[in-house]
Amino acid sequence: MPTVVMTHGAFCGGWAFEAFRQPFEAAGWDVLAPDLPGHAEGDARDAVAGLSMSDYANALVGLCATLPEPPVLLGHSMGGLVSQIAARRVRARALVLLAPSAPWGIPGSSIEEAITAMGVHLADPFWMGSVEPDRGLMRSHSLDRTPAPVRDAVIARLRPESGRAVREVLNWWLDPFMTTSIGPGALPMPGLCVAGERDVVHPAATVRQTAGRIGASFLPMPGMSHWLIGETGWEQVAEASLQWLAAEARISA
Repeated sequence: MPTVVMTHGAFCGGWAFEAFRQPFEAAGWDVLAPDLPGHAEGDARDAVAGLSMSDYANALVGLCATLPEPPVLLGHSMGGLVSQIAARRVRARALVLLAPSAPWGIPGSSIEEAITAMGVHLADPFWMGSVEPDRGLMRSHSLDRTPAPVRDAVIARLRPESGRAVREVLNWWLDPFMTTSIGPGALPMPGLCVAGERDVVHPAATVRQTAGRIGASFLPMPGMSHWLIGETGWEQVAEASLQWLAAEARISA
């Protein structure tokens, strides 16, 4: 069976794909949804302190090295950027990126992105610490189209995120190490970038830039927001991903 490794976004864990993985498994895929370092539900609240995006990418590369053949990498939000950083080293068969964070060098395309980045820049120093999730912001931005029972369950399971990783993603121009760079040229495997047309976290215009940077196809989802793996309509996102894998990447169970 083909393998897909699903990488979660900030403040989450592998549990974020509990619903989204089901259509893949029903289609015959072997699905892995690991917790990034410091994100397991039993980890200490400060377990992510000091961790970098490179630590997350290294963990993903290490997991993939244990597999008998290169997998498809699927990532949501920050996990989409982790997948991009790891993709060349994993020699992934294909990439499916859902509302992905942009790699180094991609500017934001909206006022909301600029305000968020500046807010992170002006916040109290937390480079080596952990950041608690802003549950109100999650409700209004990330989970705004998610059914209330699902939204409340997600919010209850949110965990702190590495302040260092947050800054590397949102304030990449201040990072002299270019931690979130994906290297020169497009990525050498088929790619699909999916964006919610109502997403204000990673707007469709920014995701389109990411697709152009890595040489991927771009698919906007009308009416959808940021939580593409669980908000109303997530089944269509999963089906579109599976159809693209079969038709364009020529990978199916």
